[in-house]
Amino acid sequence: MNVRRSAAVVAVLAATAGVGTGLGTGFAPAALADDAAPAAPSASPSQAIPTGLYGSTDPKFDGVWRQSLTLVALDAVGEKPGAGAVDWLLGQQCTNGAFAAYRPDPTAKCDAKTAVDTNSTAAAVQALAAVGGHDAQAERAVGWLKDNQNDDGGWGFTAGGPSDANSTSVVIGALAAVGETPGGQKKAGHSPYDALRALALPCAAGAEGSGAFAYQPDKKGGLAANADATAAAVVGSLGEGFVVDAGKTGDSGDSGDSGGAAECVAGTSPEDAAHNGAVYLAGALTSDGYLKSALAGAEDQPDLGNTADAVVALAAAGNTDATAKPLAWLEKNYGPWAAKSGPAAYAQLILAAHAAGTDPRDFGGADLVAQLSETGPARDVADYTSVPSDDTADGGGDDGGIATGVVLGAGLGLAALAGAALTRLTRKRRRA
Repeated sequence: MNVRRSAAVVAVLAATAGVGTGLGTGFAPAALADDAAPAAPSASPSQAIPTGLYGSTDPKFDGVWRQSLTLVALDAVGEKPGAGAVDWLLGQQCTNGAFAAYRPDPTAKCDAKTAVDTNSTAAAVQALAAVGGHDAQAERAVGWLKDNQNDDGGWGFTAGGPSDANSTSVVIGALAAVGETPGGQKKAGHSPYDALRALALPCAAGAEGSGAFAYQPDKKGGLAANADATAAAVVGSLGEGFVVDAGKTGDSGDSGDSGGAAECVAGTSPEDAAHNGAVYLAGALTSDGYLKSALAGAEDQPDLGNTADAVVALAAAGNTDATAKPLAWLEKNYGPWAAKSGPAAYAQLILAAHAAGTDPRDFGGADLVAQLSETGPARDVADYTSVPSDDTADGGGDDGGIATGVVLGAGLGLAALAGAALTRLTRKRRRA
């Protein structure tokens, strides 16, 4: 599930609106084409990349996200992470279990101003579950997520924020990663699948967006099809996380292709919703095999990150045949985007190849695993102490609520645009 919050877009929104949502797949966003993506902000000499962190750009908006996605992708292909990578991620956790996008000083207390969020937290859970050996930290993070579930069964980017498809889906992946049954996690009688169902557009012959998912309802409660949210919600509706194992998930039927072989169905189960979303995605692919940018006002251009996530979603829904064309297109076109975007982009591509049953070490003749590894900790970096701080033992730590909402609440509409831009996707777990 893509949870494709573009850090570059978020950075721009933060500069213009005083808002930072802290999610990202890298500073050259998945939701922008290569020629439109702003240059990735490099860390200055006084902002040396911390020991153990993947990527060479400023981690302010996406540190935990890109690290988590990297750890999951490496584990999916049987690779060990670089030195200090897991320790760095552990050091980012607040003692109440939550994660922010990035904490430059992990020894400092988390407090009400620490902008923790559900996406960073859920991604970290999936990463810790993948590498193993850190059950206590993962369970503590899951506990925080459960405590901040909305009454409709879903999650927003910030604790208590309106539920959205991307955030709800990445939390489903976290629950599944630790062996929970996502459908059994209810608040006010509603499960995460209920929240996703409420964001699914109904099937209607000839209607625009039939079967897709919206990111969030608009101000009038209307739903607009969003490919990024749909890719995330297809995987989430199937109880999956970042890693989808080829041939082991989804239904056995055809989920559709660009020729429209399959149709939207009228059922209300999570599986039906996932099928419909996959049909929409297959139909939304261009004749060349890519998705267009979902950002409002963006030029008519390819969206490489969402195309990679669509591959994962189609594979999860059981239609690996429909993944062939977008994978072939990505193999030819991913280079400049991934090089600019960094580790999260390489991780997305690895997860897409893995889900479709192809070899990420031979991706258009290139080794994605080696390219991802090269962005890692094997370099000269500044000293960094990755020690979880005892920041909430006194009960004064952040709970992801009021202060975070103040910082980000005014930007939820903007976050929706950036949200449409979240890598969102873990191994198949039980589904209610």
